Amino acid sequence: MHKIRNIFSTMPDPRAPNALHDLLDIIVIALATILCGGQAATDMEVFASSKEELLRQFLRLEHGVPSHDTFSRVLNALDPGAFEQAFRCFMAAFAEANGIKLTGVVAVDGKAMRGAYERGRSATPLHMVNVFATEARMALASRMAPGRNEAQGALEALQMLSLEGCIVTADALHCNRPFANKVLARGAHYVLALKENQSKLFAEVERCFGRSGKRGVAQQLEPSTHDRSESRRATVMRNSSLGIANRFPGVAAIGRITSRRRLHGKPAGKPAVRYYVLSKYMPAKRFLQVVRSHWRIENQLHWVLDVVFGEDACRTRTNNGPENFATLRRNAINLIRAHPARISMRQKVKRAGWEDAFLLQLISHMR
Repeated sequence: MHKIRNIFSTMPDPRAPNALHDLLDIIVIALATILCGGQAATDMEVFASSKEELLRQFLRLEHGVPSHDTFSRVLNALDPGAFEQAFRCFMAAFAEANGIKLTGVVAVDGKAMRGAYERGRSATPLHMVNVFATEARMALASRMAPGRNEAQGALEALQMLSLEGCIVTADALHCNRPFANKVLARGAHYVLALKENQSKLFAEVERCFGRSGKRGVAQQLEPSTHDRSESRRATVMRNSSLGIANRFPGVAAIGRITSRRRLHGKPAGKPAVRYYVLSKYMPAKRFLQVVRSHWRIENQLHWVLDVVFGEDACRTRTNNGPENFATLRRNAINLIRAHPARISMRQKVKRAGWEDAFLLQLISHMR
């Protein structure tokens, strides 16, 4: 706990100097509540009251258990940038201590928080941008998209990270010059999906693949699951002139994925073709792996946030609360996923709530 106290001691406390409860106590209880499946400030008070004897083993709690109003006020007032930075420092130390490599493919994608909307504005909930290390299966950062502008939120999220040697993937929304420049400036390479929002570049890439030329090719056939099978064919061509002609920074190669799905007992459907721009040439087999790994952010982060931690159902929506709760949830996922028990995320959450020993094992990672 000494290390985490040092990390969070640099974070500004938004309360008056005479505040009763230690800020670290509030943050650790909030995180422990999320680890056990809690979702709101009221859950934090109930959790702390029922686990007070356990919490006193590693927290001061000089003035007893904070009320739910205290949890709510603190999480609404904390500077989300400073809170996120403190947790990123903690995760870097945590990864180093546990031998977790946060390099490789890094996926960037947005996610709406469906329950976080003002009255009468259910169609425009708050929007987060997440950055996810797909090989380590760890959330690296999250950022609220200002005015639901996911493109701007992604730039702000990347600015917080050092991505030396990583490959950043993103969908076609982020296939733009500012995003590509930001990735390169953070020491990484990119593999960006290309669609007709970049109409001129898209048309030229399409024409390049329609002509003859040297290219690398790899084929993959997915085993039949859920009454369907899918084949994918990856093609990569070196081409830096397209980036220069279109003033798109860093383009070194272009890629194409052709996929075809066959349902059991039915003929194969029409092939789906997707194009990509790459800032680094790579073999077609590696390109196919990179593109496929991007979807882990949906399956291993966004799905878990909604199904296991109930993020879409959370109604926290004012001040800095939504962003700070999002930071807590993502770091809870990292701690739970790092535990070696070979059970599902959902079972780990329930077991943490049921067994004090298991919860202590999760929290001990922080020490």
